[in-house]
Order: sequence, then structure tokens, then C-alpha cells
Amino acid sequence: RLPLLDLKDFIKVLQYVGNEGKKELQATYGNISTTSTGTILRKVIELQQQGADVFFGEKSFEVEDLMRVSDDGKGMISILRVTELQDRPKLFSTFMLQLMAELYATCPEEGDLDKPKLIMFIDEAHLIFQNANAALLQAIETIVKLIRSKGIGIYFSTQNPMDIPASVLGQLGLKIQHALRAFTAADRKVIQKTAENYPETTFYKTEDLITQLGIGEALVTLLNEKGIPTPLAATMMCAPKSRMDILTDSEVNSIVSNSKIVKKYNTLIDNDSAYEILTQKLNEAAENTSLPQKKSSVAKEERTTFEKVANNTVVKSMMRTAGTTIVRSILGSLGLGGRSRSRTKKWF
Repeated sequence: RLPLLDLKDFIKVLQYVGNEGKKELQATYGNISTTSTGTILRKVIELQQQGADVFFGEKSFEVEDLMRVSDDGKGMISILRVTELQDRPKLFSTFMLQLMAELYATCPEEGDLDKPKLIMFIDEAHLIFQNANAALLQAIETIVKLIRSKGIGIYFSTQNPMDIPASVLGQLGLKIQHALRAFTAADRKVIQKTAENYPETTFYKTEDLITQLGIGEALVTLLNEKGIPTPLAATMMCAPKSRMDILTDSEVNSIVSNSKIVKKYNTLIDNDSAYEILTQKLNEAAENTSLPQKKSSVAKEERTTFEKVANNTVVKSMMRTAGTTIVRSILGSLGLGGRSRSRTKKWF
């Protein structure tokens, strides 16, 4: 088993599955398509280039921190400041989907609570659904349907209600619609479709009223005690009791530095996991493979040098003479050597 703790672990496993470890895994899991692993790998690397390795790593975000209470027992507002992700919609949608999925998997069933234990507002919600495929939309729809039983409420905030798919929009019980302006023919079509998403009413002409709403006004419909959508009502919204402005860098730093969980997430951790384990395994395999090759190369070089010397004509003559001398010496020491006969010279 290989622990997957960060994005580089996942990338390393995909590379291993498609290359060195393919035969090893086929024995257990059958044939693994390199086309599929290659496609997944490209998508993961694309997320990595958008900065996903910062979000999906150690220490992982724990959803329990969203449900913290203060020392006096009051709930706390947690703000995930992801302003830099607006230009990286794939990373934003992946992170938010992962967050919702982890909330659903972690929180126990609560049934019908008087009030939810956690409310999550997702601003710029169109970034989640932008370029989303059918599988992603199905996953989001399933989570939105079932997460209510966990005591969690999800609110999508977007400028154009048509940014939210109809399958998800149909699961939302509370709808607050501010003014929409019709500057083009396309805008008028959007307003018409938006009006059709609200309960029918004879008191308002919804399509016209949406364009006439002023600052602080909104159309509201929600579910009553019996789960029935209430009639559409044009209301004045209470002004927020807060400063309607952007926090300065010094204010953000002050809030972060005083947080009780800042040390928990600001410390970088990189424990040994799949990346380190597979890298070590591949390095050892490479060393074991190259070692016999080096020995074979040295032996071949030695044989080649010996053959060159042995094939030399002078060396061959010297070796024959030395061999004859050695044999005669041995036979002579054993008393087996024959005496050389001197021949009498004859004159013709």
C-alpha cells in the first residue's frame, strides 16, 4: 500500500502504473490502459500548474475547523480567502467539490434539525459549474441533495442565476433574487428564463419586476414548515451591520496571526509517502540493473586485451619456446628426458 498524501504522490503513482509497475499491477488488477492513465495524468498536471499542490497536500484541510465555536460557545465565521483563484476556475471548482464531498463523508447523519450546524456560502458559484462535465455535475447534484441530512446548508451566490444548472437549481429551497438589467436581447432571454424558475404568482409580473428592483430590494421565496415553496414576495433587505469594504493587508495579517489554527496550516509537512517510496524503489532497480552490465563490460574489455596480445606473432613464438623448455625441464627432473644424440658429420 502506498500512502497518497499530496499531489506529487498521485502523479508518481500514475507514472509508475503506466510504466515500470505496469506488469506488476496487471497480475492483481488486470490490464491497465496507458491511455486512461495518461489522460488522468495530464489533467492532474494541469491542476498542479494552477497551484493545486498547495491545496492538496499536508496538512490537509480539516472540515471540523469550519464548525469551531468561540470560548463563550458562539459559532465562528470562517472565510476561505481564495481571491487569487478567480483566474483558475478548474482549481477553484476542484477544491470546492472536494470540500463538499469531505463534508458529506465526515459529518454524521443528523436528520431534520431545527437549525443547521453549518452553513456554507459559495461566492462566484459560476466558477464551479463553468466547463463542468456531466460526471462533475452529477456529483455536485448528489451532494447537494444528500448533504442536508447532515445538518449542512449550502448557498450558491452568483450574478446570473442561469449560471447554476437546472438540476442543482431545483434542489435549492431558498432563492433570493436581486435586480437584473436587460441591456441586450440575450439579457432579456435570461430574465425570462429566470422568472420561470420562481413560483407562479398573479400578484406580480415577475419578468418585469426583476428589472425594476432597486438597491436593497429582492424577490424572495423559500420553503414553509410543510416543505411547500412560499409565494414570491418583493422585500426590502436589511442592510448588513458591517463595513462594506475590502480588508487591507494589515487587517488580514492581524486576523490571521491571532488565529488559533494558523500554526496548524502554515507549517509545511512532507512525510515519506508514495513519491518517496516509488522513487527509492526505481533507483534501487536501476542500480541493480546497471551493476551486472558494468561487470560484463569490464570482463569483455579484459578479454579483448588478452586476445590482442595472444594473437601477436612474436608472443606466440615466445610462448611455444617457453612451453617446450618447461616440459623438458619437468621430464628431466623425473629422469624421463631423452639424451640428445649427436650426429656424425659426413662428407660427400
